[in-house]
Amino acid sequence: MSGLPTPSGLPPESGREDASVRGGSVARPELSVLARVRAASAALGPSERKVAQMVLTRPDEVVEWSTAELADAAGTSTATVIRACQSLGFRGFQHLRLDLARSAPLAPREQAQSVEASTFDDAIDAVRLAQDSVDPERIAAAVAALRGARRIVLVGSGFSGPPLQDFAMRISTLGHSVEAPVDALAQQFAVRSLSSGDACLTLSYSGANVQSLRAAEAARAQGAAVVLITSYARSPLGRVADIVVTTGPAGTAHDIDPFLARLGHTVVLHTLHSTLGQVLGDDAAVGMRHVVADALSED
Repeated sequence: MSGLPTPSGLPPESGREDASVRGGSVARPELSVLARVRAASAALGPSERKVAQMVLTRPDEVVEWSTAELADAAGTSTATVIRACQSLGFRGFQHLRLDLARSAPLAPREQAQSVEASTFDDAIDAVRLAQDSVDPERIAAAVAALRGARRIVLVGSGFSGPPLQDFAMRISTLGHSVEAPVDALAQQFAVRSLSSGDACLTLSYSGANVQSLRAAEAARAQGAAVVLITSYARSPLGRVADIVVTTGPAGTAHDIDPFLARLGHTVVLHTLHSTLGQVLGDDAAVGMRHVVADALSED
């Protein structure tokens, strides 16, 4: 685990150049402040969520307020305001206030949106939150671990299972030995046959799935590298993994199906596959193309 970045929450935006002036022209903004607050507020406690809601519904006023004024409007304390801002990925209220003042547009999302329109907006926010949260250095570390692995076992259960099945198929097109057992018991068997030089990639929305945790612990005990993709960096699985790629807590907290969060997870998996393909070169997939061609009907 030496030399790897330690897990952290949503990174502050310090050190990033202003997207509005990058290259001397208008560029796509990173993640708008309101979108970031909206997507990440699900992970807040009740008092902190009141602060986030106030930012979402009255952003133009919040820009002009002090910490005490925001606390009074939200019916909470100044300490809670500061904690809420930090939980949302800002250094404090002044950092949020500054970014909010520079963000455009400031108008909150219209309440009368159709389900279709709001669903697309939520999906866009979730992907941008993941883009803003993912550390490129951790992607590079994950790619290195997968590239050098003799065997790769994918671990995940419930709603994390289908994205892993898709990832396993695409990784196999690169000529890698990859296993993605669907059954939780089969996953336990597979990771216990790993050794040093192998890798276990785990996907978990919460980072607290008991079956996945046991599998990751077993893989680590066998000397395999453990890579975790999750929405929450501070989690039981996060403490076990060697490399943690965090996408941020998009969507409503404790959803039965964390679909919005899975959008970010899917993009990360695609990024790993695409980067591996670039590293390995085009020859890695050439031999597999005839398999796809042969599967197509000529009728």
